[in-house]
Amino acid sequence: MELRVEKTKLDGVLLIKPDTFEDFRGEYVELYNRELYQKAGVGVEFVQDDISVSHKNVLRGFHGDLKTTKMISCLLGRFYMVVVNCDKDSAGYGQWQGFTLTEKNRFQVLVPPKHGLGHLALTDRIIFHYKQSTYYDPASQFTRVWNDPELNVWWPVKNPILSQRDEQGHW
Repeated sequence: MELRVEKTKLDGVLLIKPDTFEDFRGEYVELYNRELYQKAGVGVEFVQDDISVSHKNVLRGFHGDLKTTKMISCLLGRFYMVVVNCDKDSAGYGQWQGFTLTEKNRFQVLVPPKHGLGHLALTDRIIFHYKQSTYYDPASQFTRVWNDPELNVWWPVKNPILSQRDEQGHW
């Protein structure tokens, strides 16, 4: 299997493109192989896997913390994901980049600590999968509102479905 890893405009954020195999029976993709990922420069030790299931127009985020690296992939459907640099000590503070992840392209995005991520479901149902380098700690989480005017992020929706946390944020 081949693994293509591309740098993005955000320092430390990587776009990962795993190989897929498709024939008359269906499709096969290897979502993670520690040895292969380490050889490709993605040497993160993951300790937890999580999924989030959403329906169309649900927007989650921007969520993050100061210590966790996450690797995001789409298991079902299609979503638009934005990563924003939330490190106030970084020259790239406030910069963001959008990615479209789908069950067809199988792209993955590696998100380092001090970055927030948000995602919007573009199809009737999505399964958002993420691997984490630390165990989930709700007390260490930050949330920036999806439409924070300081960030000026473009979203392909005007009135998303939001949780109370995502409407208000806590920064």
